[in-house]
Amino acid sequence: MEEIKEYFNIALRNIRTRLLRSWLTILGIVIGVFLIISLLSLSEGMRTTINQQLQALGGEMIMIMPGENIFSSMMFGGDKLQKEDIEAIKKAKGVDSVLGFSYTGIISRYQNESKQLVIAGYDPWKEAVDILSIFQGWSLAEGKWPSKTNQIIIGQQVAYEIFSKKVKIGSEIIIKGKKFEVTGILNSLGNRQDDSMVYMDMKFYQDLTGEKRGTVAYAMAKLEEGANENVVAEEIKEALQKTRKRRSGTDEADFSVITSEKMGEISGTILGIIQIVIIAFASIAILVGGIGIMNSMFTSVKERTKEIGIMKAIGATNSAILSIFLIEASIIGILGGLGGLLLGSFLAKGIDYYATINPSFYFTTTIAPWMIIFALLFSFLIGCLAGFFPARQAAKLKPVDALRH
Repeated sequence: MEEIKEYFNIALRNIRTRLLRSWLTILGIVIGVFLIISLLSLSEGMRTTINQQLQALGGEMIMIMPGENIFSSMMFGGDKLQKEDIEAIKKAKGVDSVLGFSYTGIISRYQNESKQLVIAGYDPWKEAVDILSIFQGWSLAEGKWPSKTNQIIIGQQVAYEIFSKKVKIGSEIIIKGKKFEVTGILNSLGNRQDDSMVYMDMKFYQDLTGEKRGTVAYAMAKLEEGANENVVAEEIKEALQKTRKRRSGTDEADFSVITSEKMGEISGTILGIIQIVIIAFASIAILVGGIGIMNSMFTSVKERTKEIGIMKAIGATNSAILSIFLIEASIIGILGGLGGLLLGSFLAKGIDYYATINPSFYFTTTIAPWMIIFALLFSFLIGCLAGFFPARQAAKLKPVDALRH
C-alpha cells in the first residue's frame, strides 16, 4: 500500500513537471467525453419525453394511418382514410369513438403579413376535445375553445414566432380569402410541427381545401373501458381489410394500425440506433485523445530515460516502473473524463433551463447514472491502454543503457 502511494506521488509529480503537455493531452479526452455526455443526454431526454407521452395514452388510444409505412404517410401524405374506413373502425369491437384529422399547407395572412401555415381539420365535438386534452395533452394557454365553424385555435409557434407580431385572442387570420377568429392559443404540444398548426372545424377545413367529405389523413380510435389494445387493433385490421377488399377487390393491407406499445417499440429502436451512432462518433474523439496520451507517454519515456536508469539502478523493479507510468496515464484519462463529464452536465442543465423559460424550445436532457459510469470508466480504460505500451517500453530498459543515455 505504501509503495502504491509512492508510485502515485511520483506520477503526479511527473504530470506537474510537464503541465502544459499534460493539460493538452487531458483536453483531448475532455472533448470526447463532453461529446458523449451532451449528445447522449439529449437522446435520453428524447426517449424519456416520448415514453411519457406514450404512457399518457395509457393503452387506450390506437392510431390508424393509410399506407404500410407510417413514416412516409406522416411526412408525405398521399392516400386518405375514406368515409367507409372510418365507419368500419367505429364498428370494430372494442372501439368507443373515432377522431379524424387532416392537414395541409396553405398561405395565410395575419394583418399585412403572409406566411405558409399548416392547417389541420378535426371534429370539434365535446368528446373530441376531451380526448385531445387527456390523451394528446391539449390545453389552452389563453382564450377558449371554438364554438363556431369560423373560429380557430392556434399553436404556440403561430402565436409567438411565425408572424412578426404576436397573434392575439380575438384577432383574425385570413385563409384562402376567408376570415377566421382566433379564440384560443394552445400550450406547447412538445414539438415544433404541432405547435406550428392552425386547428379548425373539419367541415370548414374540407370546404377550404376541397377534400372529400368524410375522408381524413389519419384517425385515432379511443378504446372502450377494459378493452385490450392488441385485440382491438386486430379487430380494426380485419374490419379495414374487409372494407378495402370491397372497394378495391384486393386483400392488400395498405394501412397501418399502431398501438402505443408498437409506437414505443418503434421509437425505442430509432433512439437506440441514434445512441449507438452517437457513442461511435464520440468514441472516435476519445480514441484520438488516447493517441495523444500514448504520444505524450512515449515522449515522457524518452525524456526520462536517464531517470528510469537511476531508479532501476537503486533497486526499482520492472513492475514498479510499469506501475508509475500506468498510474500517470490513468490519472490523465480520469481527469479528462471528469472534465468532459462536468462540461457535458453543465450543457445539459443549461438546455433544461433554457427549455423552462422558452416553451418553443423542444429539447430536454436526461443524465442517467449509466452515462456517468460509462464516461469515467471508458476514459480510465483509454488512459490505461494508451499508457501501457510506453510503460512497458520504460520497464524493459536496462539500467546501463538508460544511464548511458
